Amino acid sequence: MASLNDWNAAAAKEVKGKDLTWPTPEGIAVKPLYTAEDTADLDPGLPGFAPFTRGVRASMYAGRPWTIRQYAGFSTAEASNAFYRRNLAAGQKGLSVAFDLATHRGYDSDHPRVTGDVGKAGVAIDTIDDMKILFDGIPLDKMSVSMTMNGAVIPILAFFIVAGEEQGVPQALLDGTIQNDILKEFMVRNTYIYPPEPSMRIISDIIGYTSANMPKFNSISISGYHMQEAGATQLQELAFTIADGREYAKAAMASGLDLDAFAGRLSFFFAIGMNFFMEIAKLRAARKLWHRVMTDLGAMDERSKMLRTHCQTSGVSLTEQDPYNNVIRTTVEAMAAMLGGTQSLHTNALDEAIALPTDFSARIARNTQIVLQEETGMTKVVDPLGGSYYIESLTEELVDKAWEIIQRVEADGGMAKAVAAGWPKAMIEEASAARAARVDKGEDTIVGVNKYKLAEQDPIDILDVDNVAVRESQIARIARSKAGRDEAKCGAVLDALREGARGTENVLALAVECARQRATLGEISAAMEDVFGRYGTNPTPVSGIYGGAYEFDREWLGLKDGVAALERRNGRVPRMLVAKMGQDGHDRGANLVSSAFGDLGFEVVPGPLFQTPSEAARLAIDSDVDVVGASSLAAGQKTLIPELIGHLRDAGRGDIKVIAGGVIPAQDYQYLRDAGVQGIFGPGTNLVEAAGEVLRLLGHNLPPIEETVE
Repeated sequence: MASLNDWNAAAAKEVKGKDLTWPTPEGIAVKPLYTAEDTADLDPGLPGFAPFTRGVRASMYAGRPWTIRQYAGFSTAEASNAFYRRNLAAGQKGLSVAFDLATHRGYDSDHPRVTGDVGKAGVAIDTIDDMKILFDGIPLDKMSVSMTMNGAVIPILAFFIVAGEEQGVPQALLDGTIQNDILKEFMVRNTYIYPPEPSMRIISDIIGYTSANMPKFNSISISGYHMQEAGATQLQELAFTIADGREYAKAAMASGLDLDAFAGRLSFFFAIGMNFFMEIAKLRAARKLWHRVMTDLGAMDERSKMLRTHCQTSGVSLTEQDPYNNVIRTTVEAMAAMLGGTQSLHTNALDEAIALPTDFSARIARNTQIVLQEETGMTKVVDPLGGSYYIESLTEELVDKAWEIIQRVEADGGMAKAVAAGWPKAMIEEASAARAARVDKGEDTIVGVNKYKLAEQDPIDILDVDNVAVRESQIARIARSKAGRDEAKCGAVLDALREGARGTENVLALAVECARQRATLGEISAAMEDVFGRYGTNPTPVSGIYGGAYEFDREWLGLKDGVAALERRNGRVPRMLVAKMGQDGHDRGANLVSSAFGDLGFEVVPGPLFQTPSEAARLAIDSDVDVVGASSLAAGQKTLIPELIGHLRDAGRGDIKVIAGGVIPAQDYQYLRDAGVQGIFGPGTNLVEAAGEVLRLLGHNLPPIEETVE
C-alpha cells in the first residue's frame, strides 16, 4: 500500500506536469505551485529597511495600526460635518473629504453649467464659510485631513489654510494630504480645469509652498486608484503611478526645489481590487520601485525614498445586483491592503455602486477595519506574508514588468509627454474593454451578476440628496458672503492672482490672500482661467477589443445581422450619441458602450465631456442620431436626463430615443421612465444584452439565434 508521502509526491508530480498556469491580465503566468526554487535569488530584506519592500516601518502594525479613514462628503457642509463627527465618535481616525463635481471643476454652485451636480457626489464648497462649517468642532491641529481635489486644488487648499487660521491653528500644525495629482486626471478621471503645462506649474507651486510653510502636510497624493477604476490592470496602475510620481518630483526639482526638502511629504494612493495576492504584491513592488526611482533622481535621505500610501477598496468591484455581497468583497480587499502594508485605508460601503453611503452602510464599512484591527490578530506580526514563495515571486515579476513600462515612459520624455501622446490612456481603455468582454462572456465570475444570480433583487435603502434644495442654500450663502466682504480688497487680490499667474509668483500664496478676503472658489478658479484657459478633450474609444472577444459568438453575430438589417431598411447604419452631461469626468462606462456598439457596427458619436443637456440635444440633432445613450455616474440623472428629453421635444425631435446607463438606483427607474427614458441599464449590465435591447427599441425584431447563424 502506498504511503501518504508517496501519494503526495505523485500528486505534486501531476500538478507540475499539467499546464495549470493562470495567465493574468497583467501578462503574468501564475503557476499552481511555488517552491523555494522560485525565490532562491530573491532577498526581500527587512521591514523598515531599504528598499522597504516589506514595509516602511520596522514595527509596522505591531507598533501602530493603519489609520482608518472614510471618504465622505455630501450635500452641504453642515450635513457633511455632522456625518464626520458621528464617524469620528464611532472609531474613525482621520477625515477624507469628497467634494461635489461643481467644486472639482472650479464652478460656484450658482453657475448655470452645474445645476444637476451641486451636492450630489460630494460636499459643495463655494466659500471659506463652507470650509469653516465643514470642520466646525473638529480641531485641525489634531486631526489628519485628506482632501481628494485636483482641478480646483488651489482654492480648496487656500480655504483649508484660512479655515485653520480662523480656528486658531497655524499652517505649521496642519496635518493631512491634498491629492493634487493632475496627470492622472488627464489620463482617466478628467476632473481637470487648466491645460497640462499650467497644471504642472500649480503642482510645483503647491509643493514649494507646503514645503516652506506646512511641514506636516503631504503636498501630493500620487493616485493609481482612478486608473484601476477606469479599467487598468494592477500592473498598469503600478507602473503609471510610479511614473507620475517621478514626473512630479522632476517638475519640483526643475522649479528650484531640493529633492530631499520635499520628497518625504509625497504620498501615494492605490486601489485594492479583488485579485487578492496581486494587490498585496503590488504594494510591495511599489515601495521597491519608488526607492529605485528616488535613488536614480539623487535623493540622499532614506525618508525621501520611502513610499507611504493610502489605499481604498475598489468601487468598480461593487455590484448593484445582490449588493450585500459587497460587504464580503470589501473585507477581502481590506485584508489585501493590510497584508500589503498600507498606512491608511478607506473601505467602501455596500451601497456605493448606486449611491452615496447611508449611515448604516458606512458603519459596516468602518467596522470592517475595526474588526480586522481588533479581533483577528493580524496586526501582531510584521509583514506576515513576507517570505511566501508566491508573494515574493509575484512581487519581483511586477517590479520587472512595471520597470519596463516606466522606462518606455522615460524614453518618450516623461509622463507628461506620454499622457499628451495618449498611449497610457489607450492601454488602460484596451484593458477595460477586454475585462468587460470577459465578464459579459462569463469568463471572469462576478457572483450575483453573471453567476449565482438572484431570481429577484431585494431593494435596499439609499441616500437621496435633494439637489435643488442644496443648490438654493449654497446660492444664498454665496450671496451672504459677497455682501459681507470688502469688494475693493477682494477685487485687488483677485487681480494680483491673475498677474501672478502670468508671471512666476506662487499662485497658492496669492490664493490664500484671496480666501482671506472672501473670494469664492469660482472667482479664484476663474482668475487663473483668465490666464491659463480651460482645457477640454473628446473621448476616443478603442475599437476591436470588445468585439474581438466575441468574434465567433452566435449571439454577437446575430446582433451584427440586426445592425445590417437596420442599415438596409434605413439606408444607413444606426447612429448613437453617447452623451456625458454634467461635470462628471468618469468615462469608463461611456467609452465601453462606445467601443462595444462601434464594434457591433453602429455609427457612434462620442460626445464631449461636461456637456449641458441643451448642448447634448443640439449635438444629437445636428448628428441626426437615432438614439442618445446618456451616461450618468454622479447622481445627476433625475435633473439632467429629463432636461435633455425636454430639449429634444422642444426642437421637434422627440423621435430620438433616449436611454440611460450608469450608476442609477432602481428607485429612480420609474421617475426616468415617466420622463420619457425608453431604456435603463444599471451597473453590471451585459453590453451584448443591452445592444439587443437597443436594436429592438430601434424597431428590429431579432429572430432567434438559430435562424441567424448556421
